[in-house]
Amino acid sequence: MKKACVYDKMIYFLIWFFAAATVGILAWILVNIVSGGIKHINWEFISSMYKPGLDLHGIFPMIISTLYLILLSLGISAPVGICAAIYLVEYSKPGKILKLIRFATETLSGIPSIIYGLFGYIFFVITMRLSWSLLAGSLTLSIMVLPAVIRTTEEALKSVPLAYREGSLALGATRLQTVVKVILPSAIPGILSAVILNIGRIVGETAAVYLTFGYATRIPSTIMKSGRTLAVHLYLLAKEGASAEREYAYATATILVIIVAVINILAARTAAGIKKHFTSDAYTEGGNR
Repeated sequence: MKKACVYDKMIYFLIWFFAAATVGILAWILVNIVSGGIKHINWEFISSMYKPGLDLHGIFPMIISTLYLILLSLGISAPVGICAAIYLVEYSKPGKILKLIRFATETLSGIPSIIYGLFGYIFFVITMRLSWSLLAGSLTLSIMVLPAVIRTTEEALKSVPLAYREGSLALGATRLQTVVKVILPSAIPGILSAVILNIGRIVGETAAVYLTFGYATRIPSTIMKSGRTLAVHLYLLAKEGASAEREYAYATATILVIIVAVINILAARTAAGIKKHFTSDAYTEGGNR
């Protein structure tokens, strides 16, 4: 009995130790980044253009380019990934087609991002003649994040209790109505988690973006124009080597962290609001019946 108690305490200690270590490492990284860049962050830095020759180090074009890339990439990958996950969980039957889809998904998820960048450069930029553009970058990143969207959405759909499906079908709802009105609302937090994770990957990607979206320090006026994301800008500043440029790299990294945090908070609140909306509608319909 004593050995079991000591073993439990050791496991409990290790769990808390590694959890605290993880939080500590994250806090150390954030403190290091913010302390190095906070002194350069002001309204001029956020709202002005990047013209180092005129002593202007603003990141406004990079912020807008990053947001454009996020919106267009998710606008392409999210519908495709969610629909693919719905098919795999709700409609597919075990067989060769299902095995082929899962094999393709897992293979895509294991490919390094530089390979996606080379593919996007050869296929979208050169072969399809999209040039370095917002569209070429978004298409490349959509393919890159698609496996993660599919897999995470699958897990979210599988977490919905089977009783929900059976109850809906028993009341006379079609399979499509069950998916749209019962399963998807219950799985929305998990689906948005997939979207949030992929926002982080899109924001932090450099190689694939550098080769397809380009590095022009301007706001793309159309989807056929090139631009520079915050991550690519951060990479290029750090690559310059001068101490002044590295300090602005820290400031850019701080803004990048803030943008990701704000997007995560907004997505979490949106998920809670959507779930509450669908739940209240379900109760209302049930009461009316």
